[in-house]
Amino acid sequence: MVNQQLSAPQAIDFPCERIRSLFPALNQEPAFIFLDNAAGAQIPQVVFDAVNGHLLHCNVQRGGRYAKSMEVDATIARARDSVAALINARHSDEVAFGMNATSFLRLLSLAIGRTLETRNEIVVTNLDHEANIATWLQLEREGATIVWWKMREDNNLHVEDLASLLNSKTRLVACTVTSHAMGSIIDVAAVAKMAHAVGAEVALDCVHYAPHAVIDVQAFDCDYLVCSGYKIFAPHMGFMWGRLELLNELPTFREDFIPDAPPYKIVTVEGLHIDNGMRSIVNTIESNLGANRVSHEEGSERPASRRARIVHAMSLIRDYEAALSVEMLEVLKAAGAIVYGVDDPALVLRRVPTFCFNLPNVAPALVTETMSDHGIGIRDGHMYAPRLMKQLGKSLDTGVIRASLLHYNTIEEIHEFGKVLRDMVRAQ
Repeated sequence: MVNQQLSAPQAIDFPCERIRSLFPALNQEPAFIFLDNAAGAQIPQVVFDAVNGHLLHCNVQRGGRYAKSMEVDATIARARDSVAALINARHSDEVAFGMNATSFLRLLSLAIGRTLETRNEIVVTNLDHEANIATWLQLEREGATIVWWKMREDNNLHVEDLASLLNSKTRLVACTVTSHAMGSIIDVAAVAKMAHAVGAEVALDCVHYAPHAVIDVQAFDCDYLVCSGYKIFAPHMGFMWGRLELLNELPTFREDFIPDAPPYKIVTVEGLHIDNGMRSIVNTIESNLGANRVSHEEGSERPASRRARIVHAMSLIRDYEAALSVEMLEVLKAAGAIVYGVDDPALVLRRVPTFCFNLPNVAPALVTETMSDHGIGIRDGHMYAPRLMKQLGKSLDTGVIRASLLHYNTIEEIHEFGKVLRDMVRAQ
């Protein structure tokens, strides 16, 4: 779990300027403030170089008997090793690459749909991205019964509400780790404990959580997890993790000549250059924030493991972003914004720096357009979460405003955002 001690923003020892120098988009003129990161993160130069290098020097298909093709096989294997270290998988064969998280959720749901017998209840939430709802609703045609785990009036999911929904008929609980719209974090380890107690499985959407904190599939104790690379500084791709023994049994669609064993049986597409980009971003996180800071394993003379360096790096990001969250909540409060979800700075470790809000009597579209005029990118709309909009009492046409930060954002950018917000309120 994340360290619960939160330092003041100015006391955080985080090399933000050095990190920003790695991202070409952050160092262009005219300057632009990226606060729409939940829709997709910027990419560091090393990832561009890795993708371009592959396309220039090794743009061939895997599985051949010549050197360049064998190098592609090795690249994919290294990429799986990198992601396995990032998420603490037990084996790299538990990782498969594909188009995006959505495509993997659909693959998984189709496979789960073929296993429905007496266990035919699927638990979904009204907090999630529609990709992690609609794909499971499709299983009603296969005999599934959908059970809704709903938010309370505080617009948060409460794990204790899940207990009464689980029974011997529960096949799967599908939920997010972190809300892509509001930034609130779910205690997924507690979810898994409850689900496993009745013999059910857990599938996690980790897309929005991934760039913000340590992913640990063993600590989460989940059964499946999906993620999209373009949300974590990599190219437009996705990956899926699953417990090896479950993946072996999963009845996935595949051509006859493809081995009925992971990772091959769950690969939706081999984007060779983007696999290389995913490997590069894991290396970048490890080397720029993990290396030279954790030199040895705790209590040992051994050099720190790759996983230890990644954990250290993501913990630094988590602490720094918590400070950004505190500052952002203060800015939103000063502007009189209505913040949905976790809005108490004392509870900032229950969220990531993604903020869903509205200004009283100001159309969300006007806020985003005004921000754009000042060189700041944020988003308005339904956030691909129509059920959340219904919960908040918002129409799909107008929706809400979302500002989402990552570890390359700064306190100064938050202040610029806040100034525009306050000027808009004064002009009303």
